[in-house]
Amino acid sequence: MRRILVAVNGMALLMSNLVYAQSETPVIDQRQMNQEQRIDQGIASGQLNRREAARLDRKQDRIDRMEDRAEADSVMTHKERARIGAAQSRASRHIGREKHDRQGARHR
Repeated sequence: MRRILVAVNGMALLMSNLVYAQSETPVIDQRQMNQEQRIDQGIASGQLNRREAARLDRKQDRIDRMEDRAEADSVMTHKERARIGAAQSRASRHIGREKHDRQGARHR
């Protein structure tokens, strides 16, 4: 009986650590999701053509990989957060520029 109790407590502790690790970067994840929605809206409205959208998606994938590498050791430092935040800011500016230039699908 005691072994079962210890095993259950161990599993609960392990699961709580997994939940904590998943929610370590909610701000970064939310911002990433917002930027992907902006790209999708740009495609739907015709403000982005396929080439522009593909380029912006590759930038988002690069930011995802940066986040994965930063979370690989289970600790995200302030320096890593700052790098990811700067990359997201650059990507956001690029999304805005591409959406508001005259090189959309409707201008061809």
